[in-house]
Amino acid sequence: MRIFATICLLALASATLSAQKIHVVMFGVDGMSPDGVRRANTPNMHRMMQDGAYTLHDRSILPTSSSPNWAAMISGAGPERTGVTANSWERNDDGIAPVTIGDEGIFPTIFSVVRHGKPDAEIGVIHDWDGLARLVETTKVNYIKHEEGPYNTITEAVRYVSDKKPDFLFIHLDQVDGAGHDKGHGSPEYYQAVGLADSLLGVLIDAYKKAGIYDNTIFIVSADHGGVGHGHGGESMAETEIPFILSGPGIKKGYEIKGPVFQYDNAATIAYIWKLSTPNAWTGRPVKSAFVDNPDEVADAMERYTLEAPQIITNAPAGAPAGELYIDSIPTVVIKTNPAYKLYYTLDGSEPTEKSQVYTKPFTVDKTTVVKVKAFDKAGSQSPTVCGFYRVRKKGELHPMKYGYFESDEDLEVLPDFKSMTPKRIGECNEFNLAEIQNRGNNFALVLGGYIYIEKEGDYKFYTSSDDGSKLYIDNHLTVTNDGSHGLIWHSGDKAMTKGWHTIKATYFNGGGGYILNVYYKGPGITKQIIPADVLYGEKKM
Repeated sequence: MRIFATICLLALASATLSAQKIHVVMFGVDGMSPDGVRRANTPNMHRMMQDGAYTLHDRSILPTSSSPNWAAMISGAGPERTGVTANSWERNDDGIAPVTIGDEGIFPTIFSVVRHGKPDAEIGVIHDWDGLARLVETTKVNYIKHEEGPYNTITEAVRYVSDKKPDFLFIHLDQVDGAGHDKGHGSPEYYQAVGLADSLLGVLIDAYKKAGIYDNTIFIVSADHGGVGHGHGGESMAETEIPFILSGPGIKKGYEIKGPVFQYDNAATIAYIWKLSTPNAWTGRPVKSAFVDNPDEVADAMERYTLEAPQIITNAPAGAPAGELYIDSIPTVVIKTNPAYKLYYTLDGSEPTEKSQVYTKPFTVDKTTVVKVKAFDKAGSQSPTVCGFYRVRKKGELHPMKYGYFESDEDLEVLPDFKSMTPKRIGECNEFNLAEIQNRGNNFALVLGGYIYIEKEGDYKFYTSSDDGSKLYIDNHLTVTNDGSHGLIWHSGDKAMTKGWHTIKATYFNGGGGYILNVYYKGPGITKQIIPADVLYGEKKM
């Protein structure tokens, strides 16, 4: 009887959804990361998560730039199909042509799908970023309006909802991305901007209630990308993961979507709500498990769900990995995770397993240590490995390298010719760490280095992780090339090293937006880690 009753309830919910005149709101917040949803004041989004279905591990497409991702969100496909590969994209440009085109000569979007399937639908687009309009098939919508700023955008949306009661409304807010670029992702100002987005979502929800259509409306909240430091466009998880939250009639309550969700699944999910046909060129799939008339996801025998990565809590600056250089102090390792998970960690560079040390409470390390931690659940699923790089030195043990700081009057797109420039400032730094060096934020460059002491001969791999470009030289040999204007991207190079002293030099530039430089190495008996102050010198020590 209980099974029969459950089947009847699911059937009733499905029938009710089909019988209603369903409205849909796509509420897109530029640059809003899962971290922002978790840590900012977001009662409306959390209420949607409690009353609906969600994942904080939706994946944006690469590159993690705005235009490619907004295009993917509304077009059900990535840049290799839409042709929108960068923010510089314009219609009828000389880039990659879309694999198929709609009436306006661009890849078909959700707006033409809704217009074709529901010819009488009222469709509106209200956007804060003026560049969004070129991605939209504007002839397929009834109303499109660019407003400056979040308050004006929502005010116009409230008016439109009151007047037209739209079947489909797409809203874009831009202030979170602006705060990320200006003050840094993870800054108090960033979380304040996310909180503002949440409060404006509440204003929009109230407008739907006043219009008498709230009970028939499905709200979807998502973003184009996250961010790291002051930028995005790179390949880090902080830039790639985004929230996907939906609630309303026919949506499961309090359901965490554990399987993979991608940026281009947004459009397919909206089409699924109205049971509309989608173009063959779309790759997006509707997130069916979020709806009450579909079963929950079950991982097959060949896969396990990837759990949310634990957090190692440190005071590392925005864009830097967990851990930092501790001078005359002993760091305490603090790790947080979902209470349902169990944490295992190592201190010897090995990968954590369920046989490793169990984390139960914070602990200290008294020497330079790489902490690796991984979360596991009872079903055997596990998180990615998270590393904390703790460098511990006494002040008298430091032997700083040298740096030269340069500024350019022109916009930098690649590393400049340093031989033709005069440094604006010369100073000392303990590591390859921009937090130690004051800069003006854009169109600046650095040359920094000295010596590295290699204790054990063998084959080594060196890495730079930078936004924008960087190069690394070992013994005047170009070992890692990571040049050009880009988001946070990794590159590496191999070098056979003898025991003893070697010169090491990094060059770096930032043209605009985020600025990040981290330099890593690994070798015999050395797990991959930030090159610590322990082995870096300003001059050889005899």
